[in-house]
Amino acid sequence: QAQLVESGGGLVQPGGSLRLSCSASANIFSGNIMAWYRQAPGKQRVLLASITSAGSITYAGAVKGRFTISRDNAENTVYLQMNSLRPEDTAVYYCAAYSLFWYWGQGTQVTVSS
Repeated sequence: QAQLVESGGGLVQPGGSLRLSCSASANIFSGNIMAWYRQAPGKQRVLLASITSAGSITYAGAVKGRFTISRDNAENTVYLQMNSLRPEDTAVYYCAAYSLFWYWGQGTQVTVSS
């Protein structure tokens, strides 16, 4: 059964950091592209970062230099380290895996506010 479970969201002050984790079932993690998206209220879901099984990484311009994606292939887990958080980073963050089509987690809320 394909499954993605995010964790690590919460409330953080501007300038703070959070680390999101996504545990995936092996059948959709192994050898596949993993990614993080976010969706703010009233806006479309947007791609933030992706990482291939070989470690090739891409970032959206809005998060480049502040967010870092990584994966632990032994643990079937992908991470998103988020630094220098801004109020505009407030959104529901989704983990995704591509295996013939996209699989999605349930999302985790990140709120950046003082």
